[in-house]
Amino acid sequence: MSKDQESFLYQQVINLIRDMKLNGTLRPGDKLPSLRNLSAKLEVSVPTVKQAYIELERQGLVEARPKSGYYLKALQAESARPTRHSMTSKPVLVRKQSLIEQVYEGVHRPDCIPLGLANPVMAHPSDKGLARTMRRVMSTGGAKVMSYGPMDGFAPLKRQLAMRYLDFGLQVAPEEITITNGAQEAIAIALQCVAQKGDVIAVESPCYFGILELIESLGMMALEIPVCSDDGIWLDDLEQALKTQNIKACVFSSSINNPVGSYMPDCRRKRLVNILEEHDVPLIEDDVYGDLYFTAQRGMPAQCFSEKGLVLTCASFSKTAAPGYRIGWILAGKYAPEVKRLKRALSCSSSLLNQWTLSEFIASGDYDRNMHRLRQVLLCNKERMIAQVQQHFPENTRVSDPKGGAVVWVQLPDGSDTAELFHLALKNKISIAPGAIFSPTCKFNHCTRLSYGLPWNERLEEAIAVLGQLAKEQLKKAQ
Repeated sequence: MSKDQESFLYQQVINLIRDMKLNGTLRPGDKLPSLRNLSAKLEVSVPTVKQAYIELERQGLVEARPKSGYYLKALQAESARPTRHSMTSKPVLVRKQSLIEQVYEGVHRPDCIPLGLANPVMAHPSDKGLARTMRRVMSTGGAKVMSYGPMDGFAPLKRQLAMRYLDFGLQVAPEEITITNGAQEAIAIALQCVAQKGDVIAVESPCYFGILELIESLGMMALEIPVCSDDGIWLDDLEQALKTQNIKACVFSSSINNPVGSYMPDCRRKRLVNILEEHDVPLIEDDVYGDLYFTAQRGMPAQCFSEKGLVLTCASFSKTAAPGYRIGWILAGKYAPEVKRLKRALSCSSSLLNQWTLSEFIASGDYDRNMHRLRQVLLCNKERMIAQVQQHFPENTRVSDPKGGAVVWVQLPDGSDTAELFHLALKNKISIAPGAIFSPTCKFNHCTRLSYGLPWNERLEEAIAVLGQLAKEQLKKAQ
């Protein structure tokens, strides 16, 4: 590195990092050399390198992560984020089962790259640790672990969950928690606790298609509330809807949204709960991605802000530890007796062996250690995914910048049809989740959800490039 006076030394460090990005030595998501390491290699002071990194952070090229270092980001202007769409004027019946079935078939085809599957654990599997724990449980528990478990859940696991809520200052009695077969059963039970056939349920727009399918199966109606790609649902739209529609309940991903990846700050989540409780409208909180945050700290559960007890929190270990275990839970508060009745009627109990294993996995500290690493891997993958979409997809494509979770929301230019793109991609052994399944009114035909919750490799990057080329060809034909 030249030490002449024509350029500040820290600017030369900046130029070096930019050159490393351009030639591919550093890729989005990669960790930059440590301050001390780069200082020694370039023979400049640590403060000089730090000054350069701070300037790169100000420019949006790198991101500082507490106790971890600096990481290269995918450059993305706010103008490249998905746009706000208008709110639906009235609730509608949901009719999405046919397309959803096709998507499920696609993501589970063994020869496909599953870009349509939101399965974060694939990025950093916990199978080895869980297998060790399960062997230990089977050895100590004997035949008992293969028996039916308690109807409302394994007591030690419920105590573990209650202790974790205590971290937020939320005092929860284990009796308020019911263990379910994944979060999907938890949400189904919660809906039946607070609404009935024909009732209007407010949902995020776009909304996870599994929730829409539940609403459809229960004969309820959905009213879409638009989501900001950064901060969650637009609260002014929600307030307007509450004034004009007879909303019986809301189902919102109150921390990390799926499919956009937005993060609702605690202050907005508190206001959300206050607005709903002013109208005596229950909130079913879908918190399955809550532990997969990229922010400085985890968002507080909406339960923390409830004064009337109208919040039911649904979550699971499917996105964080073991999808195949199908262990979720519902924190129901005053609704606990009705929740237990419905759980008994629907499935009697959940797997005792799986609950016992997860309880031990948490108690050993392995769950939190694995979560810490999983978040790091997912954050790196997110930056790579955004960079790949920007590189390969049609001009004027917009993409969300998730604050957690495992998916990005991609808004293609007008004229695109992601339902058609879904079928084209399948022919190339790539599965995606077309935008139409995330709305009961087909608002998002030009959008798609892509998962970065996968092991990152060349084959994955090739699939994204192929998908981008298919999108370009489709758009060209439409013009």
